[in-house]
Amino acid sequence: MKTALQLIFLVIWFLWPAGYGAVQETLISGKTMGTTYNIKIVPGHSAKPEELKRKIDIRLEEINQSMSTFIKDSEISRFNRLSRVGERFYVSDDFLRVMIVAKNLYKLSNGAWDGTIMPIVNLWGFGSKEKKGNIPTKKEIDSLLPEICFEHIEILENRYLVKTKVPISIDLASIAKGYAVDQIAELIKTSGIQNFVVEIGGEVYASGFREDGRLWRLGINRPDKDAPFDQAHKIVTLHNRALATSGDYRNFFETCGKSYSHIFNPKTGYPVSRSITGASVLADKCAFADGLATALMVMGVEKGLKLVNTMDGVECLMIVREKNGTLTDHCSQGFNQSVIVLTTK
Repeated sequence: MKTALQLIFLVIWFLWPAGYGAVQETLISGKTMGTTYNIKIVPGHSAKPEELKRKIDIRLEEINQSMSTFIKDSEISRFNRLSRVGERFYVSDDFLRVMIVAKNLYKLSNGAWDGTIMPIVNLWGFGSKEKKGNIPTKKEIDSLLPEICFEHIEILENRYLVKTKVPISIDLASIAKGYAVDQIAELIKTSGIQNFVVEIGGEVYASGFREDGRLWRLGINRPDKDAPFDQAHKIVTLHNRALATSGDYRNFFETCGKSYSHIFNPKTGYPVSRSITGASVLADKCAFADGLATALMVMGVEKGLKLVNTMDGVECLMIVREKNGTLTDHCSQGFNQSVIVLTTK
C-alpha cells in the first residue's frame, strides 16, 4: 500500500459554522494501509461510535489482508508468487472487484495505468524492496518491461484469475485506498447514516450534507514539496461523490539536482515528467477516481483531458508547473460547473 509520505491530497473542513457547536459531530480515526483514516459524521444518527469504529477497523483489515504487497500471506502476495501459466487462482469479492476496476482503467487509459508495474516500482526503490535514491540503468529497466502488461492477467468466471505469462506481478496500491473508501462509505450507510465524509490517506468520499445543510468543502493541497499540509490550492464542494488526487510532490527523491517521482510510465519504465505536478479526479466511486488520477499523471494534459471529457460523471483538474515555477490549472469541461471552486490566496 502507499506510505504515509504519499498523502498528496489534504482534507480540510472549511468554514464549519460556529453556531453548530452545541452537538458535536462524531469523529472516528485510526491507522490502515500504512497511512491514516479520518471520518466525520454529522449528528442525528443512532449508531454508537465505538461499535462503528470496530466494524470499520475489521473491514479495513480485511481489505488490507487482501491487497497489501507488504503482507507475505496476503491475497495479492500469494497471487504474485504463482509460477505456472494458466494456474487458476480463486479470489475474494474484494480482490475481484478491484481487478475489474483495474482492467477497466487499463483499457480506458490505453495502458497509462497498469497494475503490473510492480517490478519497475521495486527497481526504483519505491516498493517493498526500498532502496530509494539509486537510479537503475537503462538495461535494468528494459529487462523488466516485458513483465509489464496487464493483458497477461485474465479474469475468468467463478472468481478465478490466471497468468498468461510468468513472471507477472500486480500492485494495486493506486486504487486500493480508493476502494477502501468506497467500502467504508457503504458500511456507514448500512448503519443508517447518510451525512458523513470518509478519508483514507487523502482519498475522499462525501455523502449528504454538513450539519448546517450545506455541501461538504474539501481542499486540494498546494502541489509543492515544501507546502504545509494545511495549505490548499483549491477548495471544492462534494455531494455523494469521491475525490482523489495523485501527485509527484510528496514521494520522490532527488539526485544530482534532478527529482524522480514515484509515479511511472508503464511503457518506458521511467518516472513521469515533473511538469504535471498533480491530478485530481471527481467521480462517483473513489477506487476509479484514485486510479484515473494516476493515469492522468502519465497521460499528460492533452490526452488526459481528451479522455475525461468523453466520460459521463467524471471531471478532473490537472496542475502543471511552468518553467518559471508558476502553476497552471487545466480543467475538464465540467469541472468548474459541477463544483464550486475557490482560489485561495
